[in-house]
Amino acid sequence: MASRDQFQRFIFEDSQVRGAWVQLGESFQEIGSQAPYPDSVRGLLGEALVASVLMSSTLKFEGTLSLQAQGEGPLRTLMAECSHDRYIRGLARFDEHAVSEENLHDMLGEGRMAITITPNKGNRYQGVVPREENSLAGCLEEYFERSEQIATSLILFADEHSAAGLLLQRMPGTTEQDDDLWERVNHLARTVEASELLELDSETILHRLFHEETVRLFEPETVAFRCSCSRERTLGALEAIGKDECYSILDEQGQIDMDCQFCHAHYRFDRNDIDHLFTGHTLH
Repeated sequence: MASRDQFQRFIFEDSQVRGAWVQLGESFQEIGSQAPYPDSVRGLLGEALVASVLMSSTLKFEGTLSLQAQGEGPLRTLMAECSHDRYIRGLARFDEHAVSEENLHDMLGEGRMAITITPNKGNRYQGVVPREENSLAGCLEEYFERSEQIATSLILFADEHSAAGLLLQRMPGTTEQDDDLWERVNHLARTVEASELLELDSETILHRLFHEETVRLFEPETVAFRCSCSRERTLGALEAIGKDECYSILDEQGQIDMDCQFCHAHYRFDRNDIDHLFTGHTLH
């Protein structure tokens, strides 16, 4: 039985070619259960979650990496996020009467896709992802080529129950020997079937693909769903809305109710809460 909800890095010995593998089971199912996603939307959400884990593994930082897309097609919003310690969350917004089984461009229509890197310390960075390819993997490969100047291959699969992916990268400073290795392993990786990547454990899949190469597989890391929402963060969002707007809602409704869009946690704030937020003490 394949291991689920795990991530592993690997390298090809004596080369500048590295890779990563991830497989999501329970974490993907928990995220997918937050809304009645059609198969096409659920599949793309799974691919985005896998991509967020693989891409975050290429960074040396503490914080989060998120993939976000806004479109004018039947898929309005797609968002997947992974933290440095492999906690993931994600969501999709869609027009349930118009979702089709078409490619990424048809689902999103005109719109924007971006990668946002938010370190716990330091400045936030956002990079625009090209939308010229018809698959999520293709768009992200173009992003790495243009923004990072790193040759990257991404293979992403998802079905109703699980999602999985492979990432290969050719790092700067490669030799002619590395170039040959890159062409070879990249070609082999493209032969993998969805059923293999979704069902087989890392050791089996890497042996099947690269048994003629010397591959070092690092220790596995657990991936899990966890939402980063909290009452404090929700108060921060209210502070950003502004004092006048918050008191206007209170005057109209008597309280402010907010639900987390990722985990549906419910937060309720009364006038005392808002007084304390904007003045530091209770006025009423």
